[in-house]
Amino acid sequence: MKKYKKIKKRIFDIIQIGQRGDFPSRAFDVFLVIVIVINIIALILSTYELPPGLLTALDVIETITVAFFGIEYLLRIWTANLLYPADSCPRAILKFLISFDGIVDLLSIIPAFFITGFAAFRMLRAARIFHLFRINATYDSFNVITTVLHRKRKQILSSVFIIAVLMLASSLSMYSVEHEAQPEVFRNAFSGLWWSVSTILTVGYGDIYPVTLIGRIMAIIIAILGVGVVAIPTGIISAGFVEQHTKLENIMGAVNETKTLIKEATDSSRFSSPAENASHNPVISPSENLVERLLHDRDATDPETRKKFDQYIAELFRD
Repeated sequence: MKKYKKIKKRIFDIIQIGQRGDFPSRAFDVFLVIVIVINIIALILSTYELPPGLLTALDVIETITVAFFGIEYLLRIWTANLLYPADSCPRAILKFLISFDGIVDLLSIIPAFFITGFAAFRMLRAARIFHLFRINATYDSFNVITTVLHRKRKQILSSVFIIAVLMLASSLSMYSVEHEAQPEVFRNAFSGLWWSVSTILTVGYGDIYPVTLIGRIMAIIIAILGVGVVAIPTGIISAGFVEQHTKLENIMGAVNETKTLIKEATDSSRFSSPAENASHNPVISPSENLVERLLHDRDATDPETRKKFDQYIAELFRD
């Protein structure tokens, strides 16, 4: 049983993002990236008119790479309890299955067996490259996106509601002024909805457009309003990214400062007697203040950030 757990732990370490010094784990990451790139290239080439022999070779590559994805997916399910040690085994497996990586892995495998028309989902595998190469080493880029969207969900929903109201209002207004001039184009209240969507969210496609003077004036006003309204959710999300990044920087700065103070305290204790350490320790007060600040910043973040924070603290004391 002990050997079984040891093997399982080693496999878990290998299939997770490799740490420096762990050659098998890093090698697995590089190999996984190569397999992902080969699979995507084969998927793209299969859409061209190629000789039968080359198409057969692409099918073989597709089968081998998908089989590799399937084995990796099963291994991640098997080691899910190590990824979520605080949860029971069934709950840990469920958490992995509904996680971003779990859904991406499943969508990249299923189309090969059931839904060939949705093979494009395999392109989501490319997102794993961001994790493997640690393009954002201090924090998961995709988790930042979901965190910001969750925190700003009320403001985003409000802005989406404003956009929807503007589209319906512009459709009704355009119908009222353009129906007589273009009865086939603006047939009813909702016939101008396509025009309003293409005008507010893009620059228009030219298939439906106003011909009356009042209609054109209204189109100008609606287009200008559309630019301002669509910019609202963009500003909300951008502000959320800035807030999240600042919060993470504050936590990391406090962690690094605490690490420095702990190192100074450790170095000073090596050259001082126990009596001197007990009577005079200049690091205690700032350390306590830093700990309070760290705990406060930690509690103010989302669960995923707290998890990252705890990992940093564990690594700090392990060093």
